[in-house]
Amino acid sequence: MIHPSAIIEAGAQLGANVSVGAFSIIGEHVEIGDNTVIGPHVVISGRTRIGCDNHIYQFSSLGGPPQDKKHAGEPTRLEIGDRNTIREFCTFNLGTALDAGVTRMGDDNWIMAYVHIAHDCQVGNRTVFANNAQLAGHVHIGDWVILGGFSGVHQFCRIGAHAMTAAGTVAVQDIPPFVMAAGNTASPFGINAEGLKRRGFSPEAMLALKRAYRTLYKSGLMLEEARAKLIEEVVAHPEIQPLIDFLAVSKRGIIR
Repeated sequence: MIHPSAIIEAGAQLGANVSVGAFSIIGEHVEIGDNTVIGPHVVISGRTRIGCDNHIYQFSSLGGPPQDKKHAGEPTRLEIGDRNTIREFCTFNLGTALDAGVTRMGDDNWIMAYVHIAHDCQVGNRTVFANNAQLAGHVHIGDWVILGGFSGVHQFCRIGAHAMTAAGTVAVQDIPPFVMAAGNTASPFGINAEGLKRRGFSPEAMLALKRAYRTLYKSGLMLEEARAKLIEEVVAHPEIQPLIDFLAVSKRGIIR
């Protein structure tokens, strides 16, 4: 399962049935879980832990140092969960000591070619990043998020669960859960109704989310006034609780 031309440095830990393609390099501090497939010409370095049943395609570079001038070689980490697909030419960097010290990706993510995930990003589960989606440092991405091709996310931004961006979107502020965004810079364009329907949200839940969107974006209320109104409505419509929670922790402000 290990091609003769691959370099597996002493100290690397590979699980059962791991496959490593031609000319790939696995660093000494790397851990790779069972049944993971590493394609040819892949470099995995740094203190990187990869779970089980992942497929990493050729020419990807995972666990490289942060592209941050303040990084001084501290022993930071990259952690990748299970069942992720990481296509060609992706780059995931280690974390930095100025944040949590770890860049993290969850499970069941579909990452297309040329995606960059910078230092200290936290990516959830079941996301889809289309070709050339780019995350700057310290970005948080919720579960089920879809980033259109060539989307760019400014450092320290948050994108909430079930949100979606169109191709070429540039997000310089937070995108709340369930919201579709497009443009440079990003503007809101309703809720991600088709995605929610595919994930089993009931018509009643989707109606509640549409009403919450109108409260947030169409009512003319200031942000804190809209948030207060949503808090009043959450008892009858618990589906909007993730939106309220997101607004409470947003630091860069939301797209408006």
